[in-house]
Amino acid sequence: MKFARQWPYTFIVGVSLLIGMVAAIGSLALEVPLRDPEGFLGPAYIRLPLLALLMFALGILPAAVRRCGWKQIPRGVVEVVRHEWNLRRVLYIATGLLTFYVCYVGYRNLKSVLPVYREGTLYDRELLELDRWMFGGTDPAIILHNVFGMDLTAEVLSFIYVAYLPLIPITLGIFLVLSRDLTVGAWYATALSLNWVLGTISYYIMPALGPIYARPDLYQQLPDTGVSSLQAALMNNRLEFLADPATSDVIHGVAAFASLHVSVTFAAALFMHRSNQHVVVRWVAWAFFGMTFVATLYFGWHYLIDNIAGVAIGWAAVSLGAWATNHQGARRLVAEEQGLSEHEVGIDIEADDVASSPAMASEAAPARRA
Repeated sequence: MKFARQWPYTFIVGVSLLIGMVAAIGSLALEVPLRDPEGFLGPAYIRLPLLALLMFALGILPAAVRRCGWKQIPRGVVEVVRHEWNLRRVLYIATGLLTFYVCYVGYRNLKSVLPVYREGTLYDRELLELDRWMFGGTDPAIILHNVFGMDLTAEVLSFIYVAYLPLIPITLGIFLVLSRDLTVGAWYATALSLNWVLGTISYYIMPALGPIYARPDLYQQLPDTGVSSLQAALMNNRLEFLADPATSDVIHGVAAFASLHVSVTFAAALFMHRSNQHVVVRWVAWAFFGMTFVATLYFGWHYLIDNIAGVAIGWAAVSLGAWATNHQGARRLVAEEQGLSEHEVGIDIEADDVASSPAMASEAAPARRA
């Protein structure tokens, strides 16, 4: 029982098992097979191990060069693995990737069968009216297109929106593999995984397609971009899936409320801020979140209330993740111990010394031997 309280993955392992079982039961009830979602580098079960191997290389090779120089890299690799890597560290990294994978696959499959379980229920009309009211009687698409234009801005925002797809698993790999304090990686993995779970719940509470599908005429003047191609592909997949869910080979992926693009990028930026990463990393994360927020409205993926709900989900995921991994108040505890102000206390992935908070000390011990 004591181990269960101290192990930072206890909570999210339980959550991942739960959402995995719910997804499996939902698929069995509909006789729709569980599917692994495709992405860059192929299916998730392929790309996540590939990312892990890449992060392992990035974590080991520079350290090997520092230890033994460029001419003795093999010997340096052996020494780094011997002194800085052990079974517990590998298991922590594998657990972080596995829980993220299970929650993501569960989320995608539950999202896929959403139109079957919530057949005939859509709130797009109400959300369109709410959008107009929140923007003073005008559709937000008209305002954003007039303010930002529809040429270069569309290309930039399309790049930002699509970049989200590889960046999130890459940042997960970085924090899992390169963090000196293993609980920092656990915190980030837990926060990202909770976004999928909470987002799934929001989809079932208020099913909606999004402005681009409810009012496509508002976005017809936008140029062809990676986003427009993705929107067309998702609608084609939706129609194919709805034609025969039991035999369809595609995953349905259209859902507006809440915005998971917003929730995940907000969670990432908030995590960078609360774990006190380098100031440049924090600014880049917040800027990426801000541009993603605008892009979701600009291209009609989401209504404004979807994004507001996404921010709430991101905040809840990071806060709950901090509690689950014993990071709640960790900076304040370390500040009190070291006689510093809270903003001076960092949990940086490049730090040579791990913060000495009781909440982190037990898991940081393997890294100290290096």
